[in-house]
Amino acid sequence: MKRWSGLLATLWLILGLAPLARAAPRLAGWAAVVVAGDDQGAHDGAPTRAFDNARRDIAAGLERRGFADANIAQFSLHPDLYPADHAARTGLSLVATRLRELAARAPDGCLVYFTSHGSPDGVVVDNRIVPPALLAAMVSGACGSRPTVVIVSACFSGVFVPALAAPNRLVFTAARRDRSSFGCSEKDRYPFFDGCMIEALPRALDFVALAGEVKRCVAAREDSEGMRPRSQPQLFVGPAFRAAEPPFAAPAG
Repeated sequence: MKRWSGLLATLWLILGLAPLARAAPRLAGWAAVVVAGDDQGAHDGAPTRAFDNARRDIAAGLERRGFADANIAQFSLHPDLYPADHAARTGLSLVATRLRELAARAPDGCLVYFTSHGSPDGVVVDNRIVPPALLAAMVSGACGSRPTVVIVSACFSGVFVPALAAPNRLVFTAARRDRSSFGCSEKDRYPFFDGCMIEALPRALDFVALAGEVKRCVAAREDSEGMRPRSQPQLFVGPAFRAAEPPFAAPAG
């Protein structure tokens, strides 16, 4: 009798955990676009790979933390230079179209990540300034009311927070609306903000925790290199997003 009781307990444990195991990789049902919007350095306009380096390694980091590779689209101004990344040519209309396609196939949530130069009017995407209202319309059209993360790594990117803030969204920007961000020259591997994102992704538990780690990392990097005024990354977390936010998958290894 004891043996049968033990077997039944084990069976119930297995049956009870099975649905949780199937539900765990929730980010696999999220759509993601990661966009390198420019290819010029911050000072003399010399070519830089900082944005493409960030684009590639952010996408890889997302996959390691639970996103499905098939649901991540990458965009570069020079996709021919990165054949292994299977990136498409950067253009806002193509990004919008691909986001809609991925969101139809992966309906659990959306992530939109831009890394580029910015101005008080918006973010540079293929030599064009994309204003906050246009990006907000693109995100709303593709993602609707599902949980959505929008990350803009650019100078003055805090300008995007008011237009994109919504109960179902997390909005994270590399700087205040009146501040520059750093690390966009031809000598930099990554912009500071993106480098901190890549560093923090493997250990963060979720998006909110990730943002906290990135903010601390950026401040420390700017202090160590004497960059002033501080960029002060901005974070908005909607209440519905916080309630529905999935955890990252456990890091491999």
